[in-house]
Amino acid sequence: HLERMEPWETGGEMIANVGLFESTWAAIPNKFEAGTPPITQAIGLAAAVEYLDELGMSEVRQHDMDLTAYALEQLLQVPHFTMYGPRNVERRGSAISFTMGDIHAHDLATILDTEGVSVRAGHHCAKPLLRHLDVPATARASFSVYNDERDVDALVQALGKASEVFGLN
Repeated sequence: HLERMEPWETGGEMIANVGLFESTWAAIPNKFEAGTPPITQAIGLAAAVEYLDELGMSEVRQHDMDLTAYALEQLLQVPHFTMYGPRNVERRGSAISFTMGDIHAHDLATILDTEGVSVRAGHHCAKPLLRHLDVPATARASFSVYNDERDVDALVQALGKASEVFGLN
């Protein structure tokens, strides 16, 4: 037999019924699924996959390797620059983790930001590795299909500015 559902009762959500003085949970798994499902994220992911598929993943990988090779060539010439990870572009992705002298990664990221260059700074979910390397944090530049050599050049120029600000020159 079907009961009449009151307007304040919900369906298909984490709460089965809400009253003025008590509520009841929905059955598992709904009781653990609060909020709106990530619909926009799923649509965005589908659009990104379609875009990359149209470019062709082998072309995307080649672009990443070419740009990373250029970035490593330029960055390894910057005084006080230390890169972490393999130098062989076939054995790495297009993200480059690095430090600059004794500049803390967060300070470095701030200076780069003032120069219009965005990097990530911190532990990068790899704190045990950074402890092993005896590095408090690193900065990380990540390149993708929408980047080109001008972005690498801007990073190199911004690193020069950071060297000036922190007196590394």
